[in-house]
Amino acid sequence: MALSALNAAWLIARKDLTIEFRTRTAFLSALVFALMAIVIFYFSWDPTAIPAGDLAPGVMWVIFTFSGLLGLHRSFGIEQQDRAIDGLLGAPVAREAIYLGKALANLVFVVGIQMVAIPAVALFYNVSVISVAPALAAIALLAAVGLVAVGTLFGSMAVNTRLAELLLPVLSLPFFVPVVVPAAQATAKLLNGRPIAEVDGWLRLLGAFDIVFVTVCMLAFPYTIEE
Repeated sequence: MALSALNAAWLIARKDLTIEFRTRTAFLSALVFALMAIVIFYFSWDPTAIPAGDLAPGVMWVIFTFSGLLGLHRSFGIEQQDRAIDGLLGAPVAREAIYLGKALANLVFVVGIQMVAIPAVALFYNVSVISVAPALAAIALLAAVGLVAVGTLFGSMAVNTRLAELLLPVLSLPFFVPVVVPAAQATAKLLNGRPIAEVDGWLRLLGAFDIVFVTVCMLAFPYTIEE
């Protein structure tokens, strides 16, 4: 049963990723937004007032948070055309499998943005990320899981409303805070040359939030999607 649910989740994720690969609209929009935000922050930055190592983590996580929302809104928005969501709900698969499939596709989307934005931030702000790349990748992945877990649930709730683009950030952002704050703190320590051991506590905290958010959101999803 668990294996069939995972297979169904993978098929749903592959469907969403195939649609996005063909159109590329959401990914390119999020990528352009991320790069433009980096440039704007860079030209408004006074290096004599704020060191690059202090500013870069904040810029990085602001970008990830808001560019990720573009993909989270798209996740269920693509099902609205021709009411494809009705066919998905009518398929003989568990509602939890639908959630996992959507979340997996969103995770790939957010990680793709991160893979472009992190080197761009490092280049613009002249901070070295090579020596801390594994730890930074772990932080980015753990944070992405938390953001996607919450955003996918609220994306399903907001998609049928008239102001979905506005409602999704309003619902999601308060729940993003417990994920973004530890991620930004850990990133700041790494970019300022602190030992990797000092971010271990933040990584554990991110992992704990991920477990809680994924579990709660997956259990709550069947009730929200029926509404």
